[in-house]
Amino acid sequence: MSEFSVAWLTLRESYDRRARNPVVLDAVASLLTSKSPVRVIDLACGAGSTLRMLGPRLPARQHWDLVDNDPRLLKAASNARPSNDISLNTIQFDLNGAFEMMLDRPADIVTTSALLDLVSESWLDRFTRHAAARELSVYAALTYDGRIDLSPADPMDAAMTTAVNAHQRTDKGFGLALGPSGAVAAISMFEALGYLVLQGTSDWEIGTADQGIQIELLQGWANAAREMKSLPDREIDDWLMRRKAAVDRRASTMRVGHVDFVATPSTIR
Repeated sequence: MSEFSVAWLTLRESYDRRARNPVVLDAVASLLTSKSPVRVIDLACGAGSTLRMLGPRLPARQHWDLVDNDPRLLKAASNARPSNDISLNTIQFDLNGAFEMMLDRPADIVTTSALLDLVSESWLDRFTRHAAARELSVYAALTYDGRIDLSPADPMDAAMTTAVNAHQRTDKGFGLALGPSGAVAAISMFEALGYLVLQGTSDWEIGTADQGIQIELLQGWANAAREMKSLPDREIDDWLMRRKAAVDRRASTMRVGHVDFVATPSTIR
């Protein structure tokens, strides 16, 4: 599985927090309001952003299984406890393996964020089918959907977005990734299994003062485009220079498209 640094997850967390769809988030909280304790399996938990965001909205008594392959992220996540009534269990596990055993743990809901655009169709099929067999609700947040809107516009923006989205479909550790179609595929699979799915957009809104994350994103997109070799390096370099100049003079804004959804099995509607 691809690795993500604590520094990057820390940088993006405030944007993730603002972006999470409030209607979907409220639906998740309502689904769990009668549970005590609430039992959550957080797959690819990262540094604990879902725990920090969702934990305060749930009944006081909670148990979270935090699952990630990176011990540094698990350590950061273990410090994310919003209150002393929440018990945490960190599990180092590579989700590229037999992840079904993680879903066999006692749980009221499975959560994940920024994961489903990284997985393959076969992985997602296994995940949805096993969740359905266990009648598990699933809250999946911040799945990238391929939309990148940059201002001021540049003639190379569309070509760069195409290259970035092609890179998103390369192997991220689970086989060829679904990339921008991850959320659509997951929703379709859950609905085919009889789930009710509530979805909503959760776009990053990045303003002119948000220079740090803009520079990180632009550099990452340029690197991804270079790896695809579909555009001349010189054109990529020139695009990056122009876009960074706009960031430096605080003239640049970004919208990066994401989707949130909660999928609920028919048995608990």
